[in-house]
Amino acid sequence: MKTHHDTMSSERALLIGVGWKRSPRFPGMPAGEPERESLAELVELARSAGAEIAGTIFQMRDSADPATLVGKGKLEEIRAEAVARDVPLIIFDRNLSPIQQRNIESATECRVIDRTQLILDIFARHARSREGQLQVELAQLNYMLPRLTGRGASMSRLGGKGGGAAGRIGVRGPGEKKLETDRRRIRERVQKIQKGIDQIRKQRTLRREARQAVPLGTIALVGYTNAGKSTLFNALSRAEVLVSSRMFATLDPTIRAIRLPSNRRVLVSDTVGFIRDLPKGLLNAFRATLEEVQEAALIIQVSDASNPRHAELDDEVDKVLQELGVADRPRLRVFNKIDLLTPEQIAPFKYPYAGIHEGGPVLVSAKTGQGLDDLLRRMDVSLPVDPVVTLTLRLPMSEGRTLALIHALGKVLHSQVEDSHMNLRAEVPVSVARRLRLSTFLNSGTSGASSA
Repeated sequence: MKTHHDTMSSERALLIGVGWKRSPRFPGMPAGEPERESLAELVELARSAGAEIAGTIFQMRDSADPATLVGKGKLEEIRAEAVARDVPLIIFDRNLSPIQQRNIESATECRVIDRTQLILDIFARHARSREGQLQVELAQLNYMLPRLTGRGASMSRLGGKGGGAAGRIGVRGPGEKKLETDRRRIRERVQKIQKGIDQIRKQRTLRREARQAVPLGTIALVGYTNAGKSTLFNALSRAEVLVSSRMFATLDPTIRAIRLPSNRRVLVSDTVGFIRDLPKGLLNAFRATLEEVQEAALIIQVSDASNPRHAELDDEVDKVLQELGVADRPRLRVFNKIDLLTPEQIAPFKYPYAGIHEGGPVLVSAKTGQGLDDLLRRMDVSLPVDPVVTLTLRLPMSEGRTLALIHALGKVLHSQVEDSHMNLRAEVPVSVARRLRLSTFLNSGTSGASSA
């Protein structure tokens, strides 16, 4: 099985979190707790980017300081801590305005990046497909455009793969030759990238239509990052998708065909892990995987049962599914990593969710294989089924491909060889029957229809 190997040299970083004393967004939680959890998540994000965490600082405030976010006094403390710990990089768990970023850099004499820039950096590292790489560059250019004013030559800190900034967090991507141009040149590049993305989408649409010509049910795995989707995908499909504890290790979509207990073949896709407060502009950076979710007939929402905050993380997943317009799509809840729980800890998962999704959740361990047979059975039951019609066909024996299609996606009720032809009576999904009607093989005079 493939594993992730980090060949990038570590860069020491100081991480800064800010909480609000009054948080109307989380009225039921103690003040600052959501932001502390977010800072802990930022630690994992920074490690995914190759950072060595030198320390964290957390501040509670009534409101954000418009010039520096944290205020002059806290900024002095951050500067002293950066000097003491010898860190060249400060990462904020907030999205900074251009003026805030410049002021903090000036006061601390360190490079400063915010949460969005860190996530973009990770995306730039893990994007493998041409569209993924273009989407990341587009997001980076749109992010940097309002930050050009007053930065001058400092734009050179953003270096491409071969630049002197290689290995520095927050600097992978478009490269200095692009970002040292003026706004007009950047906008021209944005337009060019957008045209390239549109062309790739057209090509992907053609590939999807080709897949749909041989109609298979489609299932998408979704879940918060590190829920174990890729491990589960590998267990179901016997693929060798990258499995890593690093966030966003899976960025580009992976699709495999599997066979369900009823002998139906379906397509299963592995998607990028979701994350809280993901900037809306970044949704396009992994649009390819999210389009697979939008096309799916069944969504499997994977949760990490061993994470005590799994319910809150699931809420974040629900928000993204709502933004994609698929919140009402048939959905199957799967609690993964039950091998890490005791029987007493597993018991509560079996009941509270029973009324939410038909039949309740499925408890599995993708690592050990426990519960996978039950999951496949539930996938079979939950996946919408095409209405079935009964057809009578006469096929030349040379039409092996059509025969294979009928056997793979339908049920042969009767067959007889006659004059180098195969006379068939079979039950097939409506979508398959529609395709066969376009051929000359269907004996329309003797075909009938019935519901499955």
